[in-house]
Amino acid sequence: MKKLVSFTLLLFVSIATCLAQQTRVVSSFDGDWSFHLGDVTGAEANDFNDNSWRKVTLPHDWDIETKIAPKASTGGGGGFFWGGIGWYRKTFDIPVGMADKRTTIEFEGIYMNADVWVNGTHVAMQPYGYTSFITDITTQLKTGKNTIVVKVDNSQQRNSRWYSGSGIYRHVWLTVTPLVHIAPRGVFFYTEHANSIKADVGVKTTVANDGNASALVVIQNKLIAQDGSEIPVKEQSISLPGNSKQEIAQQITVMRPNLWSPDMPLRYRLVSRILVNGVLNDEVTTKVGIRELAWSAKAGFTINGKVYKLNGGCIHHDNGVLGAAAFDRAEIRKVQLLKNAGFNELRTSHNPPSPALLNACDSLGMLVMDEAFDCWSKGKNAKDYSVYFKDWWQKDIDAFVFRDRNHPAVIMWSTGNEIPGSMDPEIGGVYGQQLVDRIKQDDPTRPITQALLGLPKTASDSAVILKQRNALDIVGCNYNMEALIKDEVNSPQRVLIGTESMPDDPADRWGLLANANFVIGDNVWTAMDYLGESGIGRYFYEGDPTEPVDSTGKPIWMANDKLYPWHGGVSGDLDILGFSKPVAHYRNIVWNRGENIYMGVRQADVKNDHKLVRTGWSIYPVTESWTYPGQENKPMEVEVYTRYSKVSLYLNDQLIETKDVTPKDKFKVTFTVPYAAGVLKAVGQADGKEAQSAQLETAGPAKDIRLTADKKILKADGQDLCFITVEIVDRDGKLQPNSNDRIKFNIQGVGTIQGLGNANLKGEDAYVGTQCDVLNGRALIVLRSTKAAGILVLNAQSPGLKPAVLLLSTTK
Repeated sequence: MKKLVSFTLLLFVSIATCLAQQTRVVSSFDGDWSFHLGDVTGAEANDFNDNSWRKVTLPHDWDIETKIAPKASTGGGGGFFWGGIGWYRKTFDIPVGMADKRTTIEFEGIYMNADVWVNGTHVAMQPYGYTSFITDITTQLKTGKNTIVVKVDNSQQRNSRWYSGSGIYRHVWLTVTPLVHIAPRGVFFYTEHANSIKADVGVKTTVANDGNASALVVIQNKLIAQDGSEIPVKEQSISLPGNSKQEIAQQITVMRPNLWSPDMPLRYRLVSRILVNGVLNDEVTTKVGIRELAWSAKAGFTINGKVYKLNGGCIHHDNGVLGAAAFDRAEIRKVQLLKNAGFNELRTSHNPPSPALLNACDSLGMLVMDEAFDCWSKGKNAKDYSVYFKDWWQKDIDAFVFRDRNHPAVIMWSTGNEIPGSMDPEIGGVYGQQLVDRIKQDDPTRPITQALLGLPKTASDSAVILKQRNALDIVGCNYNMEALIKDEVNSPQRVLIGTESMPDDPADRWGLLANANFVIGDNVWTAMDYLGESGIGRYFYEGDPTEPVDSTGKPIWMANDKLYPWHGGVSGDLDILGFSKPVAHYRNIVWNRGENIYMGVRQADVKNDHKLVRTGWSIYPVTESWTYPGQENKPMEVEVYTRYSKVSLYLNDQLIETKDVTPKDKFKVTFTVPYAAGVLKAVGQADGKEAQSAQLETAGPAKDIRLTADKKILKADGQDLCFITVEIVDRDGKLQPNSNDRIKFNIQGVGTIQGLGNANLKGEDAYVGTQCDVLNGRALIVLRSTKAAGILVLNAQSPGLKPAVLLLSTTK
């Protein structure tokens, strides 16, 4: 009860401040929800007794709290999680004096089929689980105690081809404004022209007057740079009738602007204010970036006049062991890890991402292809978005674009992915153009693409596809880039992008487009492992009794219900914990994004007379290890990825072989080495001299548990996270890659365990709890702060290993 009182008092004080100052107040609405899993009759009523319900703080994904099962409703596509129905209730106080205020509530994402009640009155319904929606609840509120209730129905399965999660999995905000105010999402900032000397930018401000009387309104917009310097205020006056709204366009010239780019993501604060009768009435601050986008078949894709080839990766929206919960800290970490791995662009396949992810991309300089849908009016699952598309697509597109159009990182819109019916005149032939038109109406400043799969086979197909291509600014291509390039010889002005590509052999793919300006980049499937699409990218050896086969004896492809306990896709450059696989280093070297040499050991093509079998989207298994007890003197295949023209391989300081690395080698050479414990070292040579090197060293027996935190001080806000790498190491501190020990954790103090696990997407352990196995010596545990400042202690122990203790602190 103490937490509820504390939150209510904070909200009460915030709203009272609004009443006193006549300005907007935005409050986090994440805390102190009561939650119940399962359907309940009458739970929307104010007098419903929810005392037995569990308290949760958003973001919250109930699916990740459950244990997977072979008969779970989401099946192999959803990762064998359960879906279902959940209810959320929250009680809060409203002070007196709210008659001349407007109150809205914003849900950044609820998966899915959300119904919202305030004080027993139904106020909103939103079927698409990725759409952020804002609802005016002014007339439903009353002075004193109020109740908001949300029903989430993810029981109508199957509705997704990947892990969706379930619940209010993104943030919620309560906003109180005067009657004359800036409309929700009513600020649009855009760049008309920009270089290092001068930038011409525009601001469109939509002002709403919800009162009955006309108001004399002054609109002010000013830009504040990161160093605090200000661009002079741009001001305009209007007379705004009661119960109306109006958009006001203003132009601002910025001399010697701080330009936003992936290399230097500098931003401004745009402060938008309205004054009524000379008194400040409302104010909105928006973080924006000044950058000029351009694209053409001749010049490629440019930002501020500089050509960028998009080294892209597709991502799904989950955060690994945290499920779909979109914590700010988790999204920042994900983007930083992907940027460190060499990616400069992400495709949000196949849905609008969280605002937190876009904020992270803005601040870190990660480009974004922002994607809307996985289907239109024809579905891929019986209960997916196609059920709602015809009635909802315009509202969802508007919400999608209006929410995201101020993010400088968003450089491109995508109307959809591999849309069923793309070649159907009644689907692709109609909605392809309509979607493009709607987006351009909301934002004419960015290019629009669509991820197209397959080439036309008939004249009718060709006509429909040509119509869609002509509607797009940039044609997206899934997997058929070489064929599409040939198909486009009669369209020399066409700009192309690879929207999806296979993860293996990146040199072949990149070589196809590196020097073709009209192909502006590529997006590998995928940048990171993810939940759902069970089994995609896996490999195994023939005869594995856990691997199902079809009626012809061939391995099951992916997302099949027979693949349990596989519950995720393993085609990523990074594993689901965020650690780079060897292919990530190889791709980084191919892209020339920072690395020059890397070494790993190939798994055997044949093991115990059984051949290695690779399924679709798999990457040949390579391990960063030189610890193979029992394999002494047996030949090992060692791969070296490098940009050097010559590589020498040494084992225990003895030269094994030196090889040239020619263009036909595609930045990769392979050595055969009889295994012996010790140090394996690959040395690159430049101009006849040894340069950088990579090495692997044999680890001894497991001895200790090592805990490494990505931060030592957390914010005491109930939202901050600490990601702790758990490793099993030998007496010298080297990772023991053959360890699969089970670790038990105990936490004391001001924090909780939000999630934990390893990178094994075939495991059956839940991602919540107090224990997990390590995989190849490594696991991850994520701690969450509370709203109390103090000390947090994590203990880890396992039989036969020295325990570990980690001390963290939280501060206000």
